[in-house]
Amino acid sequence: MTRLIQTRLIGPCRRIFTSITRNGHARIPKHHQVRHGFFSSKLTTSEPELKPKSKSPASGSLAVIAMSVLLIYSLRPADETQHLDSQTRSSKRKYDQGEKPQDAEGDSEEASQSAWSTFANGFESLSTTVQVEGAKLSDKMVDLILPDWAKFVPGYVRKLQRELNMAPGSLADEIWAEAHDPSIHPEIQYSAKVRVSDHLCDEEKTFLARRRKVTAVALAKYLGLEESEVDPDDVPVIAISGSGGGLRALVAGSGSFLATAEDGLFDCVTYTSGVSGSCWLQALYNSSITGNDFQRFIDHLGTRLGVHIAYPPTAFSSLVSAPTNKYLLSGLVEKLKGDTGASVGLVDAYGMLLAARLLVPKGELEVNEKDFKLSSQREYIQYGQNPMPIYTAVRHEIPELDEKEPDDTSPVSEQAKDRAKREAWFQWFEMTPYEFFCEEFAAGIPTWAMGRKFTDGADVSEEKNYRLPEVRMPLLLGIWGSAFCATLSHYYREIRPLVQGITGMQALDEMVWGRNEDLSKVHPIDPATIPNFVHGMHGKLPSTVPDRLYDSEYLELMDAGMSNNLPIYPLLRPGRDVDVIIAFDASADIKTDNWLSVVEGYAVQRGIKGWPVGIGWPRATASATETVKELERAESETNTAKEAEQRLDDAKIDQAARRIEAGTGRVDEDVVNNNSQAAEVKKQDEIAEELGYCTVWVGTTQERRSDEPPPRPIDDTSSWKLVEPDAGITVVYLPFLPNDKVDGVDPATSDYMSTWNFVYTPKQVDKVVALARANYEEGRVQIRSTVRAVYERKRKRRLEEKARIKKERLRRLMRLGIVGKLGEGDHFS
Repeated sequence: MTRLIQTRLIGPCRRIFTSITRNGHARIPKHHQVRHGFFSSKLTTSEPELKPKSKSPASGSLAVIAMSVLLIYSLRPADETQHLDSQTRSSKRKYDQGEKPQDAEGDSEEASQSAWSTFANGFESLSTTVQVEGAKLSDKMVDLILPDWAKFVPGYVRKLQRELNMAPGSLADEIWAEAHDPSIHPEIQYSAKVRVSDHLCDEEKTFLARRRKVTAVALAKYLGLEESEVDPDDVPVIAISGSGGGLRALVAGSGSFLATAEDGLFDCVTYTSGVSGSCWLQALYNSSITGNDFQRFIDHLGTRLGVHIAYPPTAFSSLVSAPTNKYLLSGLVEKLKGDTGASVGLVDAYGMLLAARLLVPKGELEVNEKDFKLSSQREYIQYGQNPMPIYTAVRHEIPELDEKEPDDTSPVSEQAKDRAKREAWFQWFEMTPYEFFCEEFAAGIPTWAMGRKFTDGADVSEEKNYRLPEVRMPLLLGIWGSAFCATLSHYYREIRPLVQGITGMQALDEMVWGRNEDLSKVHPIDPATIPNFVHGMHGKLPSTVPDRLYDSEYLELMDAGMSNNLPIYPLLRPGRDVDVIIAFDASADIKTDNWLSVVEGYAVQRGIKGWPVGIGWPRATASATETVKELERAESETNTAKEAEQRLDDAKIDQAARRIEAGTGRVDEDVVNNNSQAAEVKKQDEIAEELGYCTVWVGTTQERRSDEPPPRPIDDTSSWKLVEPDAGITVVYLPFLPNDKVDGVDPATSDYMSTWNFVYTPKQVDKVVALARANYEEGRVQIRSTVRAVYERKRKRRLEEKARIKKERLRRLMRLGIVGKLGEGDHFS
């Protein structure tokens, strides 16, 4: 017998079910690229990211409802909602005119069913509901249970509704008129095609050539060399990678980047890459607000992060007041008005709230339209004057388990389940000021063409001779930081330590965790959508592209931290040839998830040579007690002394191997004294159990044996490895850790350092920045010596190659008899 569990209501008469079979496996039917469960972002009205801090629970709830519902309500109402709308209209007529309520069934149907009309009608209904329901509340009741600002919500909603009704003179009408003006949006004049290639785009190649000259001068200054001594070909390609972590990653990253700038290292950097909060960091750095100045950047954070992004008075003020309302709402209007199939969800609303805080300067009058387009950042890098930012997002590709109908309860084939386990993965997308690209597709489009539809490799438009303007930054901010679009597996991992700590909950934990593979295929909240640029390109892309993607009009993108919270993958892309990766890790789970170690699989899959295999935080190892239990179990499960001895030996070897693989931890001498690997275990014991403020590893371009232990971090006794001819990629890892030199801030225990916190006071910003700078100072000397060593290696390699070519040329001339004959002079004499 198969049990059916309803996981989500997506619309009128449409549901998704997950079937649990006798053997405990789940079958998720074919409907969407991303599996959804429990609730959809388009209907939800409560989410941790949007919940403002308040002393009153009612205040917090209303804030969430007000902001989420007002900005997210985009789906055509379900039957129940339509019925409520009818009642609301009747109540409105009765309230305004004293008429007896009339049946709403006779109301005329909307002539247009476009995305915009659906949104506008829904918003109008909501505005009416807020007005009617708000009138029912007495002032005394409001004063008792609601904050003062709640009285103004109906007025805010009415004003916002008027601005979005597309009536002549409304804000939406003005936005849509400007969307057709090439003097405001030059990109609408140009058609775009999909570029199918593994190589970098021409614009990035030009940037690299210009940036190499700039970094050569900067490197000479950084290393104390004469500029004439530094050949541009010897300059290491250095990249800074910033982790995810919400505002914690944003604020801590600003302190880390400031420290590199003060040290002179930042000017030597060619690329920066970000996930989540570090994407926000890059967007702010490459904007008119900061002007590529990290001190101005930090000052801006201090003035803008003191108010929650979803605090209604400030949020509504930005959305209904000029000039900010036009910039914040332009993307929404253009998306829904220009694309009949578009939808708006929680990520869109979240992005607008983020943009209202981050992309609007203090005073709100100097907001710059250019800061709301990613392609505009080209002006900050076009001459190579700054590193090129790389923003990341992922699409969760989940293969269909079978082709059966949702109500088919027959068991899923083992072959289908094995295929699903093997093929489910995250596809990485990178966004730069030049290109929106997916390495797995080997295809991309110009950044200024993001937001328009494509078919068979060329853009198409629903309106004759009109192309949509570039997608706006608020939506991108939401996508980059949409950690709440995680799978159920990610959600449960967040609360699992609490569950395990409750007496009697171990059985429940084992049952839930046993379904982890099934949970990893369900997304409770819908990711944001962007038109799919490979739509209809059958047979024109690599075979690794899923066939169903060609038939999908939209890509569902989310926070890349779902896959890896360190954005290192784009830095390993062929053509970028990064020599040194400096990874600032402000993740909340730096030790448990070990993001550096995850890169190894990517490097192997892509055939990338030089990645230092086995690096990262030491893996958790078995305790001495667990070792004893394993030995006793081996002894009890045998019937003969010989079998017991053999099992004991196997257990000993297994334990020693775990220690070596982990690269840390103590091992009882009694366990490994007779083991052939004991000597190696003792060597690994000498490595510290915890990584410090700065750890350096270097890979090798030579083939490695599978039984080789992981490379040790570079120290004073092994720095020679950095200059070895076969040295590969160098990784400098700087985790965000507490430091005795900065009191009152601990990433692990300070409440405001939570990923889900959206309020930082100026004092807290200063403390976090101070901690990041102090941590960088701990590794400053080692980083400089590492960069010098890589520079010397490249210089030596160039000189040797130059000498080899010269020698080969001389040999060729001697064979031809052109040189080497005494007294004959040259061949022209």
